[in-house]
Amino acid sequence: QVQLVESGGGLVQAGGSLSLSCQVSGLVLMNYAMAWFRQAPGTERVFVSGISLLGERTWYADSVEGRFTISRDNAKKTVYLQMNHLKPEDTAVYYCAARGPYKDPGRGSDEYNYWGQGTQITVSS
Repeated sequence: QVQLVESGGGLVQAGGSLSLSCQVSGLVLMNYAMAWFRQAPGTERVFVSGISLLGERTWYADSVEGRFTISRDNAKKTVYLQMNHLKPEDTAVYYCAARGPYKDPGRGSDEYNYWGQGTQITVSS
């Protein structure tokens, strides 16, 4: 059974930082592209960042470019999202997702095979 479990969410003031983790089980992580999406109340789920199978390539939404960093440790079966200089508009539920096998990350949520349950990030002004 494939499971993706996010952790690290919480409440932070604007300008602060948070680090999210996504622990993956039930699949060979190095065969899957990984991504983070987010969904604010009343909006659709949108792409935040993606990372290739071995981590050598990364992609970011324009809104987070330069503030967020995605990384992965295939040996630990974990994907990370370091979020700096957080803004109130970053408030959302953050989801990790897996796409594969042997594919690059996509920006559409319908391109992903597996999803975590999500973790809430709230940025206060």
